[in-house]
Amino acid sequence: MTQEEKNIEKKVAAERAVDFVKDDMTIGLGTGSTVFFSIMKIGELVRAGLNIKAVSTSDATKQLSESEGINIISIDDAGEIDLTIDGADEVDRSFNGIKGGGGALLFEKIVALSSKKNIWIVDSAKLVNKLGKFPLPVEVIPFGYKRVFKIIEEMKLRPVIRLKGDDLYFTDSGNLVFDLHIGEINDPVKLNEELKLINGIVETGLFINIADIVVVGRNNSTEIFNK
Repeated sequence: MTQEEKNIEKKVAAERAVDFVKDDMTIGLGTGSTVFFSIMKIGELVRAGLNIKAVSTSDATKQLSESEGINIISIDDAGEIDLTIDGADEVDRSFNGIKGGGGALLFEKIVALSSKKNIWIVDSAKLVNKLGKFPLPVEVIPFGYKRVFKIIEEMKLRPVIRLKGDDLYFTDSGNLVFDLHIGEINDPVKLNEELKLINGIVETGLFINIADIVVVGRNNSTEIFNK
């Protein structure tokens, strides 16, 4: 699939997900190239009179949303979020996913767990039978990160420290990201539990039992999967 074909699928999925947004909702907005299209569509609707509040999962999403006229509030002022729209790097048939390619996995998971309903939007290449082809991000505090790296290495999970150019990559919360090149993940629930027991790991990019609806772009149309 070409990048242009992927972008078409992302756009149709993202715009279809916006149909679930209703007046007076508080919504969560994810981070990444697919959610970009949702934000642009929501911005159009806001300028046409849609009344919503939104919680952002990253500084980049906040800046884009505010530039589109969307009212961004803090998660602590939001109470319960009605609906969150986010992308995923991979999603399997059991509605488990890998997220964090854009580096916002911690904030994305916090917002998702504060939401009544979560919608993921993906192009068709991201719907997989087993997770793991996409490297699994884990967010790690900088203090003592080499120790954490060594532990993950000894688990044979093939970690790579994410960089931004020649420098370490830091998330919006000031943490590092390790990308684990695992291959197929046979038991994502067990792996998520094992990783979160390692002191120094803040969060993993395994999103287990979180998505309620997955909107998949296929060519110029969409498929909707409900849990």
